[in-house]
Amino acid sequence: MQIEALPLEGAWSFTPRQFGDDRGTFLEAFKADAFVEAVGHPLVVAQVNCSVSAAGVLRGIHYADVPPGQAKYVMCTKGAVLDVIVDIRVGSPTYGQWTSVLLDDVDRRAVYLSEGLGHGFCSLEDGSTVTYLCSTGYNPTAEHGTHPLDAELGIEWPTVGRNGEPLTYELSAKDQQAPTLAQAREAGLLPTHPARPR
Repeated sequence: MQIEALPLEGAWSFTPRQFGDDRGTFLEAFKADAFVEAVGHPLVVAQVNCSVSAAGVLRGIHYADVPPGQAKYVMCTKGAVLDVIVDIRVGSPTYGQWTSVLLDDVDRRAVYLSEGLGHGFCSLEDGSTVTYLCSTGYNPTAEHGTHPLDAELGIEWPTVGRNGEPLTYELSAKDQQAPTLAQAREAGLLPTHPARPR
């Protein structure tokens, strides 16, 4: 497994080796020992989520109150998404910056983001299926979001899908009403840096 630290502290990508033959493909999507070596602690999985999205669906930017926060190990088991991680931790040297990783059913790469980071993605084709291993369970009173199209963040979302067709963004009502990063900061909703409860 190839592991790469991403530009934001607390985020990594994991690219598995794949073994294929006439029957199909085998890979190790998650390896606890490799994860601990890279990240420095085990991933405690409290909940596994799965979402299926049409092309152009934008989900995020989502995060949870810290403590306890919610770390995520995210992979796309079918289709393709542009996965985006945003540093929303007030006081972080990279506050307001974002990074993106293509997650798809070709490279079968995964990303891990620590507690306190924001997360979202754009589906690049119909039926894109994303699976998240989460460190804590869903708590609706502790879940928040910032608007994925916030001009100040300036996330460069894809404009064409995997098939080359133009994308029309589709957001949930909740994500459409999400505050900008500046508004969330003013309201005291953002985590501070460092934001890694252990």
